[in-house]
Amino acid sequence: METSAVSGASEAHLPLVAVLATGGTIAGVQASATASSYVAGSISVAQLMASVPQLAGLARLRTEQVANVGSQNMTHAVWQALAARVQMLDADDDVQGVVVTHGTDTLEETAFFLALTAPACKPLVLVGAMRPATALSADGPANLYAAVALARHGMARERGPLVIMNGDIHTARDVQKVAASGINAFASPNGGRIGVMVGVDPLFHGPAQPMPHRYPLEALGPVEQWPRVAVVYAHADLQADVVDALAALYDGLVLAGVGDGNATDAAIDALKRAAAKGVAVVRASRTGSGYVGRGAEIDDGEAGFVAAGELSAQKARILLMLALTQTRDPARLQAIFDSR
Repeated sequence: METSAVSGASEAHLPLVAVLATGGTIAGVQASATASSYVAGSISVAQLMASVPQLAGLARLRTEQVANVGSQNMTHAVWQALAARVQMLDADDDVQGVVVTHGTDTLEETAFFLALTAPACKPLVLVGAMRPATALSADGPANLYAAVALARHGMARERGPLVIMNGDIHTARDVQKVAASGINAFASPNGGRIGVMVGVDPLFHGPAQPMPHRYPLEALGPVEQWPRVAVVYAHADLQADVVDALAALYDGLVLAGVGDGNATDAAIDALKRAAAKGVAVVRASRTGSGYVGRGAEIDDGEAGFVAAGELSAQKARILLMLALTQTRDPARLQAIFDSR
């Protein structure tokens, strides 16, 4: 992967911000400016930066194309490459902060993975767009400008990965995509946004939170050897055969349960069988917010289950995958989830 400097931003007094591009809608192209369909990840990071000439007044930019895909196709291999690059840039004394451009579909998952694997003390900001680059009123340029402004700011240090969309600043732990369309598609239902951009400066609503426990990349091993974890989506009349089939293939299962992490009796019994065979089982909720605690309707201790707390099912899947590289004991897994 090659890096390059963006022309027009070479003033020595400006901070250096590294931009790692992965594709997504922010780099998407339509057949016409009014078309509803588009192809994500169609333009390069150099083209993306050139579309926002105002960045030249904010920072010197070092760009790198890590991937160029729609984020529905984000992979663990790209995650590992991205985390490795973030760690290297965090150790580079010349770099003030890092921006990751990303598709919105799995942006929250990548942000949470980086929070757990990349011990970045410098500002690390993930950003995307709900409208493609060629749209009549694309939101990408404004979002990208805000992301670079945030990444160059000292107040963003030691807060872990931050997500900025539509001027709002969110933590990797709490942020969720909550709408399929529209520019106001991101929120933090449980914790709320932690700040907003006021011009080129962030206004944070509180102090930085403690950084989570890290899972060093070197301890994870090759990507193909990471524990496999699947999400089971609960619904009316969910049958046991779905759970049984997944339990035979995966090291862990996360239940995106109804309400506070529940499911049909048949599905819960199947999850108990899976846990008895050594498959890690975590209960989360499909509702999008709230808290899944131990023992509300299900005896987690007897069943061998882990309660996800405030984590969504998709983030619980990431944490369980990483935690399983260290332990398979349900009590220790629960302690890891409780520490989030």
